Amino acid sequence: MLDLGSTLVPTEPILELVVRGTITYLVLTILLRIVGQREAGGLGITDLLVVVLVSDAASSGLTGSSESIGDGLIVVVTILLWSVALDALSYRYPWLARLIKARPRTLIEDGEVNQRAMHREFMTREELLSQLRTHGIEDPSGVHRAYLEPSGLVSVIPEPEERTVDGGSARPAVE
Repeated sequence: MLDLGSTLVPTEPILELVVRGTITYLVLTILLRIVGQREAGGLGITDLLVVVLVSDAASSGLTGSSESIGDGLIVVVTILLWSVALDALSYRYPWLARLIKARPRTLIEDGEVNQRAMHREFMTREELLSQLRTHGIEDPSGVHRAYLEPSGLVSVIPEPEERTVDGGSARPAVE
């Protein structure tokens, strides 16, 4: 017979579970902020962190390696609360957002590749050129600005079209 009491009631002290969830979330947030953002792909790095932590915390209750589902649920709630709290605090206090939220990194400025940013993100010239090609650009000199966004994607702003002396476009009109 199913014993709902032993299945749902936490077996570990609640405060210990909250502290474990808090320490895990905060340490991983700091580490991921230090490591960089290039590998994030389409997800924001904190989105990825929350998904991984929630699935790991919930799995212990689901797989039976924990004494109860309640243990995993307390850790999940703690992680979600920290995620929302840090987002709310960084919205309210811009100085905090600069500490915990990734910012775009300039990879190209006025056609010049920013080697320091490339080095910081462990991004090779070939990888940058590959990203430029996805935007239809073959040469960095044709780029006004390119950024490595917090999502891990590269955004590109091409050089503005050349203008004639009278302000019109130097390119022929399309009929």
